[in-house]
Amino acid sequence: MIDASILIPTKNEASGIRRCLDGVFSQVAEATFEVIVVDSGSVDGTPEIAASYPARLHSIAPAEFHHARTRNYLATLARGKYLVYLNADAFPTSTNWLQSMLSGFSDPAVGAVYGRQLPKPDSQLERQVTLDAVYGEKRIVKDFSRKQELGYMYYFLSTVNAAIRKDVWEATRFPEHLKVYEDVGIAKLILDQGWSVLYEPDAAVYHSHNYSLWGLFKRYFDGGVIRKQLGIWDSSTKASMLRAGWRLLQRRLIPGGGASGSVRLFSIVQDGVKYSGMVLGRNEHLLPMAVKRRMSAFHVFD
Repeated sequence: MIDASILIPTKNEASGIRRCLDGVFSQVAEATFEVIVVDSGSVDGTPEIAASYPARLHSIAPAEFHHARTRNYLATLARGKYLVYLNADAFPTSTNWLQSMLSGFSDPAVGAVYGRQLPKPDSQLERQVTLDAVYGEKRIVKDFSRKQELGYMYYFLSTVNAAIRKDVWEATRFPEHLKVYEDVGIAKLILDQGWSVLYEPDAAVYHSHNYSLWGLFKRYFDGGVIRKQLGIWDSSTKASMLRAGWRLLQRRLIPGGGASGSVRLFSIVQDGVKYSGMVLGRNEHLLPMAVKRRMSAFHVFD
């Protein structure tokens, strides 16, 4: 019997997959685990690197990749009781990452656990402050009693670094009508069906990306669109997002941390771009289809 299946989707991840798998296979955990990699058409040697580790390697055509459908496919290959999703460019920060992730399931009410994401050394100030705000040091149990309190963070979950009970996945599955934010979609299903979701900061990975202003806008535009589609944008969501945005702005305005004034100013501009994208996504019904397609990072209107 296998306790956990660590599921890693890949495409052209040669620059990071070795460090990811080194971190995974160095884990010291009570649980037994397997590692499954599903590659969608890498041309940079990613499959060959993955094949040099004791992992099960499967391949799909590039056109078959779909954020929700591929994660559901990975789950069908798994033999473990727990499905542990990990991006190939996310690197466990310690040998206790897996144990910390799985320890949350000692509570039978917990349907899913997600861990902390720490910025990589080359990350922009915007990513550093945003990740610190979204992934704090405090352990959080999300259930219906805390929905109003948690606001926009209530339905948040990231499969960059997360685990789901397999029987809970079988009862929910990643919603395949979503082209992106499939993790938010399954989090909503899990919470709405009565399980809780746990944020475990000790299950930490290094993971971050730097984005252009246009790239940030498009990603947050899609975030607004999907949240509207899922029906999770209400007055408490909006209010909590505004409060969080104000706190982030205050942090940007405080000198220190080695960041110059110009770097802090650019980070404030980035925040404005993100908020504009989210608001326009929320109100996408007012925009022409050609404009919406141009604004979407993940082709959600194609």
